Amino acid sequence: MRSPLAAAAMLLSPGLLAGGLALQAPLVAQAQADAPVPFSAVRALNLARNTAIQSNGGLSVYRPAQCMYETASAGNQCLISNTNNGYLFRFLGGAPGWQQLDLAPSVETEIRISSDGRTVLGVDYNGAPR
Repeated sequence: MRSPLAAAAMLLSPGLLAGGLALQAPLVAQAQADAPVPFSAVRALNLARNTAIQSNGGLSVYRPAQCMYETASAGNQCLISNTNNGYLFRFLGGAPGWQQLDLAPSVETEIRISSDGRTVLGVDYNGAPR
């Protein structure tokens, strides 16, 4: 007879769910998708987004593209490059709700942030979409 502790361990073991359903492959895929993002990348994204918001009149009149609210991982479409020299972001923006309402953006921003994510190195472009 199995102890209650052994039964619980079996239910919680990797690859198994109650009833013996295997979940090993999805768990491995999820772990790869959740690879840690450096704290400096998150800090850089937040600084770039907030700088663009301030430069364009604040949240009451401007919202950056949704990708500027997502983690600054290699898959982020707003992250153009990440080198030892820093982060380069390029993204669109517009009036609140522009993306959700499928409206054209009114601003494009390209901004460089230091590799530690703490300093704006430059706003290379902030104007009409090119």
